Amino acid sequence: MNIFKAKFKEQVKRGETAASFRFIPEQKPDFIPGQFLQVLFDPAHSGNKLLNKYLSFSASPQRDYLEFTKRLSGSDFSAKLKALQPGDEVWLKGPLGNCVFRAEQQKIGFLIGGIGITPVISILEYIADRKLETDIVLLYSNRAEEEIAFRPEIDQWRKENPNLKVCYTLTECQSKDAECLSGYIDEQTLAARMPDAQDRTIFIFGPPGMVKAMLEVCPKNVPREQIKTENFLGY
Repeated sequence: MNIFKAKFKEQVKRGETAASFRFIPEQKPDFIPGQFLQVLFDPAHSGNKLLNKYLSFSASPQRDYLEFTKRLSGSDFSAKLKALQPGDEVWLKGPLGNCVFRAEQQKIGFLIGGIGITPVISILEYIADRKLETDIVLLYSNRAEEEIAFRPEIDQWRKENPNLKVCYTLTECQSKDAECLSGYIDEQTLAARMPDAQDRTIFIFGPPGMVKAMLEVCPKNVPREQIKTENFLGY
């Protein structure tokens, strides 16, 4: 784990409420898809939770930049991100986290809500970059259709990769899209969309409440050691 400087490159809009931020580091750290880093807008005070936040990598390790993605709000931290100009320097700390994808995992599944999609994107992009034949099922829940972050990228990957199956669910509205289900990810959805869950490594990323809910949804016949979880810090 290192603390290093990186220069801001660009911001990329992700849906209506989220954005990705790309940086060119002085020396690119090695990280594994699924890991995260800490953004230090106040490096002199490491305990400043308002200006120092943990965020997941949201791009493949094979890119020449580092990217993380955040649902933007009215917080001081979001304001700092939105104010970044190309060339601005930021301190970053990482990589961190053990909830990671390994190429030898041949069948995987994701139970994801909202901005928990960010480390999943790093994994999916890495699989696409490496042209791996991993069998993937992604269940991805959001409140409304416009909040589905990275949908163009996900839809493009599944067009290119028949091994990637995706199910979007929406909790607060009825979608006109036949590929979006209304409601939460529950036992019935999981049984219908991932009937072979017991044969997969299951990844659950997100705030503690979401992780707890998805653990309760997992079938009893999925061994606990096959379920990989990461509680997003700061919630």
